[in-house]
Amino acid sequence: MFRIQPVKLHDCRQHGLGSGAELFVVEGDSASKTVCRARDPATQAVLPMQGKPLNALKAGKGVVERNELFQILIHAIGAGWDDQLDLTKLRYDRLILLFDPDADGIHCGALMSMFFHRWMRPLLDSGRLSIIRPPLYEISSPKTHDRIHAYSDSHYQRIRDELDKQHIDYQGQRYRGLASMNDAALVATCLDPETRNISQLTCEDAKAAIRIFVGEK
Repeated sequence: MFRIQPVKLHDCRQHGLGSGAELFVVEGDSASKTVCRARDPATQAVLPMQGKPLNALKAGKGVVERNELFQILIHAIGAGWDDQLDLTKLRYDRLILLFDPDADGIHCGALMSMFFHRWMRPLLDSGRLSIIRPPLYEISSPKTHDRIHAYSDSHYQRIRDELDKQHIDYQGQRYRGLASMNDAALVATCLDPETRNISQLTCEDAKAAIRIFVGEK
């Protein structure tokens, strides 16, 4: 019988505000193993979800308290939650949502933003919650060691058109989620603070997710 694995935090060595520590929330064990292999274990922690998170927007506090993912997430963050949240006690400088760039990943990101909006809104207000958008494609050429990453089908087609105009031979690979990415691409686009494709999440982003997925204004 299929059994869902328990949620397990793969922590980093450094903690506290000003430490540079980051907590990545990813979709599952396969993604977690890939990210753990490529991360900086000193400052980058990884927490895999198991399935889609609970829609915590209207859930009662008791329901959230009994949810394994949110229990471990709240404990890992270390600052309490709801009316007991104290940002000075944060164990990480930044929390980062890192999901596959497909419909399920988008839905997971929306559900997580709803949780933070409802139960840990000061994290959103303080600018400490971000989301990373992984690439869909990697494009390489035998004439160069560079790798080009595309983040949508239309982006991929524009790159191909430009390479074709320049008569450059190339190969394209579509990623099947985080677990299919090589370490170099994962570091460059998702993990390295200098090069990754990261966006800060705000309350307005959470409200937009609520409008789209819940229908509330």
